Amino acid sequence: MESIPVTWFVALSAILFLIGASGVLLRKNLVIMLMSLELIFNAVNINLVAFSYYLQDLTGQLFAIFSITIAACEVAVALGILIALVRNRRTFSADEIKTLNG
Repeated sequence: MESIPVTWFVALSAILFLIGASGVLLRKNLVIMLMSLELIFNAVNINLVAFSYYLQDLTGQLFAIFSITIAACEVAVALGILIALVRNRRTFSADEIKTLNG
């Protein structure tokens, strides 16, 4: 059985990373920005797992599991902050929310 070359995984993660980066930089909706950040995290995890399999080392897979855990905590905190801001400001736009400025 022939395996998939690692370059395909790198290309897939590069495409996901570019889509996520463009979503963070170009969109103003906070929910879309959070989803774009998740795309970036998933692109990194694909690279970690692909190179871990290619090099026959479990370290990349352990980092991927750690990264997924941290991303889940980040989303939980970010959605909590977002819900509180929407209740106070009645908007999802990143331009209109200036509450967190120091």
